[in-house]
Amino acid sequence: MKVIDHLKGAKGTIFSIEILPPLKGKSIDSLFFGIEPLLEFKPSFVDVTYHREEYIYKKRPGGFLEKISIKKRPGTVGICAAIMNKYGIDAVPHIICGGFSKEETENALIDLNFLGIDNVLVLQGDSIKTEPNFVPNPEGHAYANELVEQVVNLNKGVYLDEDLTNVKETNFCIGVAGYPEKHIKAPNRKTDLRFLKKKVEAGADYIVTQMFFDNKAFFRFVDECRAAGITVPIIPGLKPMTTKGQASVLPSLFHIDVPVDLYDAIEKCKDNDAAAEVGVEWCVEQSKELVAAGVPCLHYYTMGTSGSTKAVAEKIF
Repeated sequence: MKVIDHLKGAKGTIFSIEILPPLKGKSIDSLFFGIEPLLEFKPSFVDVTYHREEYIYKKRPGGFLEKISIKKRPGTVGICAAIMNKYGIDAVPHIICGGFSKEETENALIDLNFLGIDNVLVLQGDSIKTEPNFVPNPEGHAYANELVEQVVNLNKGVYLDEDLTNVKETNFCIGVAGYPEKHIKAPNRKTDLRFLKKKVEAGADYIVTQMFFDNKAFFRFVDECRAAGITVPIIPGLKPMTTKGQASVLPSLFHIDVPVDLYDAIEKCKDNDAAAEVGVEWCVEQSKELVAAGVPCLHYYTMGTSGSTKAVAEKIF
């Protein structure tokens, strides 16, 4: 079932989560252990992140260094298939521009289509750690709206090989990312909104936001989207803080603001357990206000752990 159909058919605010693939060499059971405590809240869909390659240098005989590409969290497509097979829950793989040619992207989408996965979240993706700025594959896409267009083309039966005949159309529901506090690369919120509108005009069905800790930022973002003519559903992304360090780390990693009251409360905590309690309380209040405002879905970033998300969901769903 498509995400957009879940949203349209819901009688109230629905529940969804985002998970990380396990590290290479780890069992998929670790991922299942993170999902299963949340099944009682009937997640409508589960997003599965995709992680770009990283480069390391290994010493070789003679003192030479060899640059080697590695992927620490492979398996997104297989994980999505496993989730749908094991739990009957719709999975949403992240599809990114970075590191892929158009042909590789098309082949990945074909595989997803064969597996019966009809949802994708389309993103530009992060730059690799050794590059200060995002560098696209020379044969790939530079921006998410271009990637949206490729998925839309497949939905119309337009493949890269123009000589194909009697082709089968795909049927993907397309999600894209929105940034209530502005994408790091955008010079201002107005410009960022213009980029978002390009993705929607290219064919995106819904928007899911970066995490935020101040609902005012989300409500302002929605108002600005509607004023700009963006009418697709907008899903808020939430993350309960789970450690003291996250009050400083999350703003640095995701370029978001932490309200003073939340930061001060986390700083006063004697340990991570106390910080997690504060994080849950804050996220519960955020969630209640968003439900009261009629948001179509609450989307929680679990980041590999489910305890705090479960504690929040128990108070909301």
